[in-house]
Amino acid sequence: MRVLLVEDDATLGEAVRDHVVSTDNAVDWMKTIDTASSALSTTAYGLILLDLRLPDGSGIALLKDIRARGITTPVIILTAHDQISDRIEGLNSGADDYLVKPFNLGELTARMLAVTRRYSGRPVSLVRIGDLDIDAADRRVVSAGNPIALSGREWAVLDALAARPGAVVSKSQIEEALYAFGSEIESNTVEVYVSRLRKKLGRDHIATLRGVGYRLGREQ
Repeated sequence: MRVLLVEDDATLGEAVRDHVVSTDNAVDWMKTIDTASSALSTTAYGLILLDLRLPDGSGIALLKDIRARGITTPVIILTAHDQISDRIEGLNSGADDYLVKPFNLGELTARMLAVTRRYSGRPVSLVRIGDLDIDAADRRVVSAGNPIALSGREWAVLDALAARPGAVVSKSQIEEALYAFGSEIESNTVEVYVSRLRKKLGRDHIATLRGVGYRLGREQ
């Protein structure tokens, strides 16, 4: 999943970025409303982590703006504001969840998974495709009862497909899940990782629709 982190505090921002990357997500870290707004104009994100107190204004203003623009990406607010009124304002402005600083990074991961499951229509973390079990919460894949070891990027590709089982996911959507700004994107990267997944999971689980994208499992 590709995550937009909007946070101006260098220490916290670095800690959150490194933690989210360690859970096999790509992160674009922006420190102002202006740069975050520009990123949202050009990139589709799976999740936004948003600070409220930013150098060029309030995160609430950015939140209201992106909702007014029709951007439905789930948002978790990260802020030192611990007043109930602040939480209510954030939720009423379109946020999906709220974490008060300082927070535990493990709790952040759990909330990210919960919010993205709701957004994708997956109320539970387990997806079953034939004899394949994919557990997004534990980053675990089991095929016919046997655990399958995946690299971080292999998992990112599989997770993008498992978010919409039976539906077609485009190559560009998978690339968005793999890379953050500044990363080099090679033309055959998605094909390489899909091929690796087929070798590990079985060729029948992932279908290629030429010129369209990839599908995990049978067509819906």
